[in-house]
Amino acid sequence: MALGALVLTGCQLPTFGAYKGATSQARSTYHLWQGFFVASLIVGGFVLILILWAVFRYRHHKKDADNMPVQTQYHTLTEIIYTVVPILIVIGLFVATVVVENKVTAVEPNPYARVHVYAFQWGWEFEYPNGVKIIGQTTDAPTMVVPTGQTVRITLDSYDVLHGFYVPEFNFSRYASPGYSTQFDFNVLHDGVYRGQCTQLCGLYHSLMFFNVRSVSPSAFQTWLRVTGAFQRAHPNSIGQLPADLHANINGTVPSYSGPSGNSGNSGSGSTGNTGGALEGD
Repeated sequence: MALGALVLTGCQLPTFGAYKGATSQARSTYHLWQGFFVASLIVGGFVLILILWAVFRYRHHKKDADNMPVQTQYHTLTEIIYTVVPILIVIGLFVATVVVENKVTAVEPNPYARVHVYAFQWGWEFEYPNGVKIIGQTTDAPTMVVPTGQTVRITLDSYDVLHGFYVPEFNFSRYASPGYSTQFDFNVLHDGVYRGQCTQLCGLYHSLMFFNVRSVSPSAFQTWLRVTGAFQRAHPNSIGQLPADLHANINGTVPSYSGPSGNSGNSGSGSTGNTGGALEGD
């Protein structure tokens, strides 16, 4: 009853251990998680009450040792209720899941920004339409710069094996598969830096396969994109290099990579940090 009153009055529900979500899509997932958790508490609490009631109401008494308890069966109404109610609960949870999933996986026809993300053993490459590339691996986590409050289209690929693109505060994870492109949108709500990582065991240095997503104002993003593009065109050596033995063929498959190449991140002359170019705060 108290939980129901809390929900109906619109009071702040606890997070139940989940991130509130740094994107508009993540907020929908977060609210779905809250709904599932509340539903599980209600159902679990009701079942617990029935169990305790049965334990104490029908506990054995010495004075009744020789008496057979009343036997009740074939209570039609009760059987209908405990059959129909669980079905309705499952249908409700299924519909809520479909609605949120459709919102999370929806892609806009004209996103504000596009980033092509390539995963490889053991790092990431972020490529922008104007040619800007950010590459980092193992101990030099690259940073993807995106505009705040705008739709960003991600095209996700893998150069070698199966990887996982995961940003905890986005409440989102997606496979990066070799030879198969995946697309999704996200809209970051606030400026900030959000940690990401690979979620699929992809080899020896999987545990070091981190990256960052840095969200800045649209004007700062456009400035960074323009300045970084000009800098990288003038100083090609400032762009980080892929591992030496990572050579993709036309099918998008590559030989297995044996270890860090030692040339990671934005190495070479004119390096401008893991965002690839001048950005306020670097």
